[in-house]
This record gives sequence, structure tokens and C-alpha cells, in this order.
Amino acid sequence: MNLSIVIPLLNEEESLAELHRWIAGVMAANSYSYEILFIDDGSTDGSWKKIQSLSAADPNVKGIRFLRNYGKSQALHAGFARAQGDVVITMDADLQDNPQEIPELYNMITQQGYDLVSGWKKKRYDSVLSKNMPSKLFNWAARKTSGVKLNDFNCGLKAYRLDVVKNIEVSGEMHRYIPVLAKNAGFPKIGEKVVKHQARKYGNTKFGMERFINGFLDLITIWFISKFGKRPMHLFGALGVLMFIIGLLSALYIGLIKLIKLYNHEPAILVTDNPWFYIALTTMIIGTQLFLAGFLGEIILRTKNNEERYKISETL
Repeated sequence: MNLSIVIPLLNEEESLAELHRWIAGVMAANSYSYEILFIDDGSTDGSWKKIQSLSAADPNVKGIRFLRNYGKSQALHAGFARAQGDVVITMDADLQDNPQEIPELYNMITQQGYDLVSGWKKKRYDSVLSKNMPSKLFNWAARKTSGVKLNDFNCGLKAYRLDVVKNIEVSGEMHRYIPVLAKNAGFPKIGEKVVKHQARKYGNTKFGMERFINGFLDLITIWFISKFGKRPMHLFGALGVLMFIIGLLSALYIGLIKLIKLYNHEPAILVTDNPWFYIALTTMIIGTQLFLAGFLGEIILRTKNNEERYKISETL
């Protein structure tokens, strides 16, 4: 099979039939063998019924339905687990991604040897203040932090080699950083293609300004995971030992000064009356806690089990 097209969605009933026709037309024009995987992330409208009707009419259409809304990352994870095509395409269901881009994305993977190709919506039809400016700031921070030189991390239109999606773990809200996850997993050949951005035709966006706050928090998380995810003791242990030594040396210095003053019969306050003693003590306590945090992190890494991430109610 040439292509698996993974489409996560939430309450996109109105756009599904049109999107299916558009994708099917592109697939037929290029003689691709393909499957379309609609991942219904807990929709409360008629999205699942629409997917069922599309699947009944077209055997290339498959579906996964979550019991409730788990988020885009979990939907992509479920789609990646089921995908079988040599190249996996992800796109949004709101008709803002253009299926006409798929052939060139496919060729970049199969002929040019890219592991992953990310779309870049260079010209957008979103509000400048609510989306464009925050998105540019977010993408700049992501480039600087991750070292992956992309202009649009959050574009839903991406292409992957099959073994890429089978070897990355998309969790939490890390769908924004799949290129970073791919790089960390050993797939460094990441490309970018300028793609057309369509104005939303039906419904409303499912993401508000909070996605940028969450995005920056996730960026910190993925930076930490990239640097210390396999060795938390290297960060917490090092900081803990450093703080403990600083606190210990400070406490010894305070005690030594007290002994010197007593030996010379000079007036000296009680050690416990010296505020620096408590600062030194606090530093040692924090250092111990950081060391224990690193130690516990190492234990968790070696004993963790995969947790249940979502519940699927139906598949097609």
C-alpha cells in the first residue's frame, strides 16, 4: 500500500464528505493504493455516523472512535498504530489542509529520501493577533530549543516514512513536536514544503490562545526529555550534589567562625541565631531532595509500564 492518510477530528461532520471526495480524487488521479483513517476523538455531533457511511461506500475508509475526547496526540497515536502504508500522511479534517499537496509530499519521502516532511503554511488566513504572531514566536522558540529548523511546527499536514511513525511515542500534547520526537528517535532527515492554507469553511476552530501557553510548556518538557529523559540523575543528581556541598561548606564555615571566636574569647552569637545557618541548612535539604528526585526518576525509567492512554469504542 502506498499511502495511509491519518485524519484526527473533533466535531467535523460537515466537512468529512467533501474532504473524502477531495482525497479520493487525488488518489485516483495518481493511481495510489491507499487507506483513509478517520480518528474520531470523542465527537458529540454526527461525525461518527458520517464516517460509518463513508466506510460503507468506500472500503478504503477506516475509522477509530474514542469513548471521549482524549486529544490530538492520542488520536495520532492510534492512527499511527494502525497505519500500513509505505508513507503516512497526517492532515486536519477542517478542509484547511489541501490534499493536492499529497503527491509532492509522497515524492519527497519516496524519491528524495526524507524521513519526515512538514508542511509550512507560509501564507495564512488566520487572525494576525490571535494566531499568526503567537505562532511565529512559538516556532522561533521551538527552533532555538530543539535545533530542528522548521518554520511551522504546528502544521497538521505532514508526511512520514512508515517506520518513523512506528518508532515515535506521541503522548500528552506532543503532536506539535513530532519532528523533534522523530529527530530524537534517530530520523534526522527532516524536510519542509510550503503548502496552501485554506480558510476554514465549516464550524469553528477547536484551539484557543491556551494552546500557545500549553505549547511553550510542552516545549520545556520536550527539551528536558531530549536532554535528560534517559538520564534524569545527570541533571537532578548533579544539581542536588552541588547544592548539598555548597550548604555543607557554608555550615562548616559558620561553625568554624564560631569556634575561632570562642577560642579568641570574642563575643559570638549562637549558631542557631545566625540567619545564614538556616540558609545553609535549607540549601542542603533542597540538594538532598533534588538528588532523590533524580534517583527516583532513574528507578521509574527502569520499572515503568505502558499505561492505558485512551479507550476505543468502535473501529471500522
